[in-house]
Amino acid sequence: MVRRYVSALAATAASAGLLSLFALTGGATAAGPGTPPGPNPAASGIGSNWYAAAPYLMPLDNDPPDAGAVMDATGLKAFQLAFILAPNGGGCSPTWDGTKPVATDTAVAGVIANIRAKGGDVSVSAGGYGGTKLGQTCGTPEATAAAYQQAIDKYGLKAIDFDLEEPEYENTAAIHNEIGAAKILQQRNPGIYISVTTAATADGTGWFGKQMLNEAKAQGFTPDNFSIMPFDGGFNGAAAQTSALTNFNAILQSTFGWDAATAYAHEGISQMNGRSDTGEYFRQADFQAVYDYAIAHHLARFTNWSVNRDRECTPPDNNGKTSGACSSVPQAAWDFTKFSVRFAGATPPTTPPTTAPPTTKPPTSQPPTTPPDGCLLPSWDRAATYTAGNTITYGNHSWKAKWWTQGEVPGTTGQWGVWQDLGAC
Repeated sequence: MVRRYVSALAATAASAGLLSLFALTGGATAAGPGTPPGPNPAASGIGSNWYAAAPYLMPLDNDPPDAGAVMDATGLKAFQLAFILAPNGGGCSPTWDGTKPVATDTAVAGVIANIRAKGGDVSVSAGGYGGTKLGQTCGTPEATAAAYQQAIDKYGLKAIDFDLEEPEYENTAAIHNEIGAAKILQQRNPGIYISVTTAATADGTGWFGKQMLNEAKAQGFTPDNFSIMPFDGGFNGAAAQTSALTNFNAILQSTFGWDAATAYAHEGISQMNGRSDTGEYFRQADFQAVYDYAIAHHLARFTNWSVNRDRECTPPDNNGKTSGACSSVPQAAWDFTKFSVRFAGATPPTTPPTTAPPTTKPPTSQPPTTPPDGCLLPSWDRAATYTAGNTITYGNHSWKAKWWTQGEVPGTTGQWGVWQDLGAC
C-alpha cells in the first residue's frame, strides 16, 4: 500500500496527503457533480498555482530542511505540511503526527511564519498512511469538521487536503465523516481549496478508492481535485504513472458524468521522488515525462513526497534502501522540487546542479549530432542531458536551456518551459 513515511517513528507518523489546486488556470471553485470548474481567485498573497504545485514537507520529522533555504535555492513559494491526525491516545482534536496538539503548537507555527515572511504560504495535509485519523474518532461529519476548523483558524489556512488511505479508507463510517467534514469546511470557509487524495492502482484506483468517489457523489461534494499516488503499488517509471492517470480520468468521468477535459481539470498526481518504499525508482527523467503529461492534459496538481527526501544520500544509492530524509538516487539538492516550481509557472534559478542527475547515456555539454535543418547548432536530442546555457536547434529555431533538462521538447511548454527561443535560424 501507499507508505510515504520512512523513519524510526513510522509507527506513529503518517504519510503525505495532497493539496490540489488548478495549475495554469488559476484554480477552480467547488462545484456539484457534473459541473465544470470555474475561476476562483487565490485567497492569499500567492497565486493558487503555487498551492497546486506545493510539495510535501514534514516540519517536525525526517530531518526537515530549512524551508527558507529551499525557497531561496529553487524559487518555491508553497509547501504542503504533513500530517494532521487524531491523538494517538484517542480523542477528537487535531494534532501533528498524533503527538503534538495543534492548540498548543509553536514549532509548526514558527515554520509557517518564516515561510510567509519570505512571501510564501502553506497548506496542511490531514491523514496519510497509518496513524489514527480524525474521521475515525470524531464520530460525525460535524465533529470531524470542527476539529479540522481548529487548524484552519489557528494557522489562517487557505487550503487543506484530505488524504484518505490506509487504514481509514477501508472504514466506510470514517470515510463518510471525512467527506462530510470536507463538504462542511467548503461551505464554512468560502474560497478554501480542498483536495481528496487516495492510493493508485494500474487501473487508476482500487475498490476502496472507487467507494470513496461514490461517497463524495452521494453527498453532493466535489473538491477542487481528486489526486492519486502512483507509487508503492507495482509502478516503476513514468509510463506506469501516466497510464494510471489516464485510467483514473476514465473513472472520474464515469462516476461524476464529466467529460475528459473536466475530469482532468479535477485530477492531480503526487509522486515519490527517488526510491519508493517498495523499491520502485522515479528519477528526474521520469518526473520530466510525468510533468509533460500533466501540462499536456491540464492536470490540476503536480506534487511529490517529499522535500525532506529531495537531496542525495551518502552513498547516493543509500545502499539500496529507502529513506525519509534523502532520495536514494544521484541528484543535486532540490532537483525534484524544481519541477513543482515549473508547474507553478515560475522559472527556477539557472545555477547548474553540482551533481549531474542520472541519464540514459553519459552527459555531454553539446550532443554530437548533426543538424538536419541548416542551423549551425547541434540538433536537439531527446535522450541527451542539457544544463543551463546549452544551445541547440529544433524546428528551424535556436534554443537555449535555462536549467537542467532531459526529454523536454523545445517549444511545447511555452515561456515557462526550460527552453528559451533564440529565434529562427
